[in-house]
Amino acid sequence: MAKPKNIEFVNRKAKYEYHFLETVEAGIMLTGTEIKSIRNGHVNLRDAYCAFQGDELWCRSIFIGEYKQGNVHNHEERRARKLLLKRQELNKWQKKVKEKGFTIVPYRLYLNERGLVKLEIALVQGKKVHDKRESIKAKDNKRALDRALKSL
Repeated sequence: MAKPKNIEFVNRKAKYEYHFLETVEAGIMLTGTEIKSIRNGHVNLRDAYCAFQGDELWCRSIFIGEYKQGNVHNHEERRARKLLLKRQELNKWQKKVKEKGFTIVPYRLYLNERGLVKLEIALVQGKKVHDKRESIKAKDNKRALDRALKSL
């Protein structure tokens, strides 16, 4: 069996927009054309979010482009996809989301060593404007320090 190539998609904007409190790896229910499209690299996590529907966690608005060689059975690009987690984790996160200010955001989509698509989701809390400014300032300071060390 051929080893799957290293495929990973990260929602970089999430680190800027939110404080990460906890992350967990979840399975995701996909169709055949979605898997093929992911392996071709047609994924965008930017506007995606997770929401509870009853007792199940669903990920909405993940863009997985249509598979070019697909036929009439091709998938919808932004359909809701069910996440696969243990009941204990679902219950814990559902309680936390009911609290004010917490939400669940997909952070990373990747293929694991067995070739299965996994989604790393994070329990997050939104940042205020001054927190975002501090993030930018810290990033700029780190970049300036790296430049100074490199020139030595």
